[in-house]
Amino acid sequence: MSETTSPTELTSQYTAQVSADLERNTKEQERIGAEIAALQEQLTALQRDHQVLVGIQQVIDTAPPSARSEPAAAADNAAVPAPRTETATTPGTGTRKRTKAKKTGSAARRSPAKKPATAPPAAKKPTTAPSAAKSDTAKTKQTKLVDLVRGHLAEQSEPRSAAEIATALGQAHPDRSIKTTVIRTTLEGLVARTQAQRTKQGSSVYYTAPETPEKATSKQTEEAASAEA
Repeated sequence: MSETTSPTELTSQYTAQVSADLERNTKEQERIGAEIAALQEQLTALQRDHQVLVGIQQVIDTAPPSARSEPAAAADNAAVPAPRTETATTPGTGTRKRTKAKKTGSAARRSPAKKPATAPPAAKKPTTAPSAAKSDTAKTKQTKLVDLVRGHLAEQSEPRSAAEIATALGQAHPDRSIKTTVIRTTLEGLVARTQAQRTKQGSSVYYTAPETPEKATSKQTEEAASAEA
């Protein structure tokens, strides 16, 4: 027996196929419309540029030839110097040599007289002392903030917060502007490099110097003694 499809099944199949074709047709129209819009914008821009170029070409063509040739003629006249007329200069070469010899002789005579006018180099020596003092002060000012923070933590026996460290360093170095935010960032960098330790008590964060082997052993002995007690 051959299977036969009912009219309702055929209608549903045709409806689905027509819907798919309509959707594909709509999408294709949208795509082509977008391409046409983009090409229209490009065509408008090219037409605008064409009009500008045509206007420039018309201005150049309508300019008189004299106006276009004057700049070149002025450049040629400026490049070629005016001829100098030399009258009776060839037989006077000996006189030129004599005048040059006289000038060199007079310059040689004047040069010994001008030597004592030079300033003695000893007058510049006192300027070395202030420069040395300035270099010393510059060296002291060039101490890095991270070194100051690391040294301050090493001197402390108890944990310190960023605000406390900023206050202490500000009092010790009044010539530097030390802010709590910068100190906190520096401390976090030291913690990341295992050059400082961070502890948290409630909502407050405290920092200490890294423990040395001696401190670690003493801490362990104290904890063991407290545990036995």
